[in-house]
Amino acid sequence: MGWVILPLNVIFAVIIVFFERKEPTEAIAWLIVLFLLPPVGFVLYLLLGQNYNRQRMFVVKEHEDRTFLREIFAEQQRTLVGGHHRCNTTETERFHKTVSLLLQNNQAYLTGGNRVDIFTRGEDKFEALFAAIREARHHIHLEYFVINNDGLGRAVIHELAEKARQGVEVRLLIDTMGSLRGGGSRAAFRELTDAGGKIGEFFPSVYRVNYRNHRKIAVIDGVTGFIGGFNIGDDYVGEGPLGYWRDTTLQISGPAAWALQLRFVLDWNYTTGEGVRLNSRYFPSPGAPGRTPVQIVSSGPDTRWSPIKEGYINLINSARKSVYIQTPYFIPDESVIDALRIAALSGVDVRIMIPCKPDHIFVYWATLSFIGDLLEAGVRAYTYDAGFLHAKTIVVDGEAGSVGSANWDIRSFRLNFEANAFFYDAAVGAELAGAFEADLNVSTEITLEDYLARPLGVRLKESVSRLFSPLA
Repeated sequence: MGWVILPLNVIFAVIIVFFERKEPTEAIAWLIVLFLLPPVGFVLYLLLGQNYNRQRMFVVKEHEDRTFLREIFAEQQRTLVGGHHRCNTTETERFHKTVSLLLQNNQAYLTGGNRVDIFTRGEDKFEALFAAIREARHHIHLEYFVINNDGLGRAVIHELAEKARQGVEVRLLIDTMGSLRGGGSRAAFRELTDAGGKIGEFFPSVYRVNYRNHRKIAVIDGVTGFIGGFNIGDDYVGEGPLGYWRDTTLQISGPAAWALQLRFVLDWNYTTGEGVRLNSRYFPSPGAPGRTPVQIVSSGPDTRWSPIKEGYINLINSARKSVYIQTPYFIPDESVIDALRIAALSGVDVRIMIPCKPDHIFVYWATLSFIGDLLEAGVRAYTYDAGFLHAKTIVVDGEAGSVGSANWDIRSFRLNFEANAFFYDAAVGAELAGAFEADLNVSTEITLEDYLARPLGVRLKESVSRLFSPLA
């Protein structure tokens, strides 16, 4: 067997070095795995590593997305540069560079007049989602990484099927690996398809860990949307092995629902080929129920850069007083580490909150190692002790921030399809910062003294996990 694997590993090494253009640290990590652990490296590379065909797989999707957005992008770019955009507020003026960056690198147009409600408990989020589904009159569009075949998952499918039987258009886009691995099954969705609902499976391969659709989006009648970190299943209402589930989702009513709708339609059409048209049935007048400016930002293998990560960095660089971050996984690259370190050394109150318990032990040890690097620069870090922290958020100076599906790790920055809402509103920022500060009451600070005193066994686990973290 070895005489077959070794030549294949050599071929993989040539591909890594000369064709894939991986980051140097990631390339070196893969070479180490391939040649020090030949059988293991061979299998891991097949499952996790290969991206030489990424461009071929998603070049059509990138072209279609950009074609749809080009006209909107050009018009808004002209108004922003001229300083005449109708969404101008104190917050958008202050974070003008972030707005412009996301418009330029992601064609993420800025919408004003939105109402934004924050949910940090699964019970509240799903109560609001069920209410919105029951009020639907024309269509319901859901796009989730995980929909489990359990109590909550079946309840959502049943509600969708009821609306489909009433003549409402129902489209459900799932990630095959995420849902099947989470206990879902194609049979579990049969009630919906029997009722006339439609299901799309994004990238229907359960053997490829990369390029998964990690987005969590719901759009109801084109006027109300949800975006955040909650998947659909009993775990997300605290009925799983990790206990209480602390996450964050935004319900957005207003023009930003159009942007969520556009994201769904582009993903749906790419996945199913149905060709849903961009007309007034799916983009009705949303009104202006609030005052919050919002950009919906997408990233994935079909984007040239890393727009969500770059948005995070730009927000950090804009901070004057504080940066609050919550994430279940913290495996940043050097650009993120440098931004956080520089902010802390400049006197900004930088705080990062991670779970106290891991759902992926390898990633958890790597997370602690990167947290340790930042403590010396004055960054303060905490473990959330009241359950499992799954929120993916940042709030800067209590005035602007982001909530979505993107973790603070390399997988979310480069390998998976993600979607985040960037907001510019002191009222929303204050509420999100308040939620973070409330969580401090049930958290434990990781001090530099405690970190330096950790046992030798923990240091070894961190070192090994960190070495292979570019592969995570």
